[in-house]
This record gives sequence, structure tokens and C-alpha cells, in this order.
Amino acid sequence: MTESTVASYALTEAELEQFNRDGYYGPFDVYSPDEMEANLQAIRPKLVDARQGVYHQGEALSGTTNLASYDRHLDVDFLARHIVQPQLVDRVKSVLGENVLCWRSEFFPKYPGDEGTDWHQADNFANVGKHPQIVWPEDANFGGALTVWTAFTEATVENGCLQIIPGSHKTMNYDENKIIEYDSEIINKQHKNGVRRGFYGYDYSQLQKDPNWKPDESKAKSLVMRQGQAVMFWSTLMHASHPHEGKTDKMRLGFTARYVPTSVRVYPYQDTLAEYGVEVSLEKFGCVLVSGKDEFGHNKFVDRTVNGVPFTPVR
Repeated sequence: MTESTVASYALTEAELEQFNRDGYYGPFDVYSPDEMEANLQAIRPKLVDARQGVYHQGEALSGTTNLASYDRHLDVDFLARHIVQPQLVDRVKSVLGENVLCWRSEFFPKYPGDEGTDWHQADNFANVGKHPQIVWPEDANFGGALTVWTAFTEATVENGCLQIIPGSHKTMNYDENKIIEYDSEIINKQHKNGVRRGFYGYDYSQLQKDPNWKPDESKAKSLVMRQGQAVMFWSTLMHASHPHEGKTDKMRLGFTARYVPTSVRVYPYQDTLAEYGVEVSLEKFGCVLVSGKDEFGHNKFVDRTVNGVPFTPVR
């Protein structure tokens, strides 16, 4: 394929205007359902066995601890290729500019009977840890990360698809520097506005700047997605998910890749990551440069390869 015929997925001027207004773009196609299902089945054994993950430390990540699902793009080839897919990166660059890194990926499974995820926003991701996890330059007029959430399975209202409140990304309703305590006993036991909602053992409302404030759920939009589609949104956008009503015995599985410009500092104050009741070393962690170059030297990078060969986005 010649350079002149290489497909571009960059946002058009109208799409960028819509994104800036609403804080999200999509859903859009990345894989066909058959492609996504085949890749999911191929990587399932690796996902179940987290021993190759960068945060595996003996028994520290046993059971269902969320950290076991972090950054699997660093050890699973398909996920390494996924985070640099042009369908994702071209759209991300339209918002963040040419020099972009991926600093985190994360799986979000929702099993039959699971509660919905609480309404929340993330600016510096200090909410359930000890320190800000990303820090923008002092002269930046905005924070947060650009999240691309891909439906590895079908996502419906009944099995727990995403919800968003368009346009809510420009005002932070939460203070991530407040203390929020992990309590495994509240999982699947909280009701908010008549809906079972929680945040993986945390009560996200503890971070509200105004204890009496409530999200305006009348403006919420459900993001129904077929298998292989994705949506891009600011982490500061109010987002949540429906509960899995258990009408099917199949889980809903989403996979997020989080991107920031290379000017952003990642984990600048820490050499461990503490979340969800565990603390793990960041020794094996590294950012992945997905576009452009790093002109700042703030962050640790890894040279991700597939079968020993450095990979580039597939066109």
C-alpha cells in the first residue's frame, strides 16, 4: 500500500468539534465481531494466567484483584498490537497531538449479577492510590487521560454497557486528593438512585466536592456496542456502567487503553502502585510510545516487541 493510499482515521473538523463539546467520540469499528472473537479466544489462556503480568508477585495478585488486569499489553502480543492500531492512535493524535504514549491498559469484566460501576471522573488518578499517577505540565489548562474503551464482547444495557453524561468533562465534581477507603464488604451491596452501583470496593461519592451533589442521570447516555467496536472519551467525562442483570450467563468484557502526551509525567512520585487493597512494584512497568517521539525524558519507556520484532501500527 503506497503512502498516498494509507487509510487515515483522524477526526474530521466536525468530529473534533463534537468531541470537544461532548467529551467522547464513537462508537467506531476496530474489528469485525468474528475477528474480535477469534482474538479473544486465542488470548484467553494468557488472561487467566496472570503470572506473566508485570505486577505478578507471588500470591499478591491472587483471586480477582483488579491489578492483575492492568497493563497486559506489556506481555500479551495481541494487546500490544491493539494499543497501536491506527483506528485508535489516529483518533487519539487528533486530540493530543503527534507525540503520544500509552501509560495504562486495563480489563473491565462484568459477570452476571455484578453491580454497575459508580459514576466517576478521573483527572490525575490519585483517587484510590497514594499519589497522582499522571501529572500534566504546570502550564497545561487541562488534565486527565484519553481513554479508548474497546468492546471485547458485545456490550448491552442488560449486560452492563458504559454510560456517559455528554459535556460533563470540563468540570471536576470530585476531589481526588480526598481519602477514599477500600472495603471489600460493600461490593455488590450499594444502591444509588435505585441502581446497584459501586466502585470495586470503594464508595466514589466520598470524593465529591459537594456531599449533597448528585449526577444528573436524566442526561445519561448508554453506549451500546457490538463486539469489536470502541469509544474514545476523556477520563474526566462522567462515566459509569449498568449492572449485569444476569439475563445471559456470558460476561461483558471491555478493554481500555489510556493515552497522554509525552509531556505528561507518569507515576512521578512513586516506585510502587497501591490500589484495591494491595501494593505492587513498578519495577517492570514502562510506558509505550505509540506515536511521534519523546522530547522530555520524564518517563520510563519499554521497547515493546512482538515475537522479538519491534512493531509498528498495521495499516
